Amino acid sequence: MNGGDENHRRRRRLTRLIALSIAAAVATIALKVFAWLLTDSVGLLSDAAESLVNLVAALIALSVILWSTRPPDEEHAYGHEKADYLSAGFEGALILAAAVTIAWAAIDRLLNPTGLTDVGIGLAVSVVASLINLGAARMLVRVGEEEDSLTLVADGHHLMADFWTSLGVVAGVALAWLTGWGPLDSIVALLVAVHIIRTGYSLVRESMGGLMDRALPPPERDEIEGVLSRHAGEKVEFHALRTRRAGRRAFISVHVLVPGDWSVQRGHDFVEGVEGELRAAVDNATVFTHLEPIEDPVSFHDTGLDRG
Repeated sequence: MNGGDENHRRRRRLTRLIALSIAAAVATIALKVFAWLLTDSVGLLSDAAESLVNLVAALIALSVILWSTRPPDEEHAYGHEKADYLSAGFEGALILAAAVTIAWAAIDRLLNPTGLTDVGIGLAVSVVASLINLGAARMLVRVGEEEDSLTLVADGHHLMADFWTSLGVVAGVALAWLTGWGPLDSIVALLVAVHIIRTGYSLVRESMGGLMDRALPPPERDEIEGVLSRHAGEKVEFHALRTRRAGRRAFISVHVLVPGDWSVQRGHDFVEGVEGELRAAVDNATVFTHLEPIEDPVSFHDTGLDRG
């Protein structure tokens, strides 16, 4: 399968999964709003608000996937993979906004308490909605990891967090109903808000790290160092190793110092071998090498980001 066919297959698969996320969000919003209307529970209202965020996030993720899976062009020679981080950042910001809304509603209910109604039916409806989220979340995370899509993985983890949050809400509302202690419903909603803030902060942090060209994680850097150390010796050195990730694609650049009397062909064959091993060690890696004579002191002036 050539690169164009592979990219088309990946684009179609990711789009189908995001469409599933959108459908799951619409279904859970309808069910959770119905559960809230039945019970008048601020805890269930907070759960419905998070599902609304899920829908908006999924729509953003769809647009990002359609953009990030486009092939490279003249203006974006390295592709559009970095758009994945925009989706995670938007989703994190939306989650934080939802948390503020939920906290506001919970505090208002604490100050102005009301009773719960039709709790049994409402909780049953909420459980059905939560199971829909669980199924969609597991599929999104699995396919996102297979396809190295930060957008899908972020959306899946968001839905998974929503599932566990919903279970906590159901348990809290049920306990408030059984004990008759009304404030428990609002306390549950506030705990949901805190949990959502943690999720939102994590996504925003991951998005910012990607946009700021954070280095590859230690396990991948160890693989790279292992490849270079196998080739380093008395006549060969490596320096100025730099790594970063843009979506699913990794970028590796390194300067290769070899004897100055090597022929161009020999130097070329050597770095081709090193690049091949690096691409085998790190999935979806683009490797840049710069060949330099090891005897020339000038070769050591560019170990930093800016040439010394």
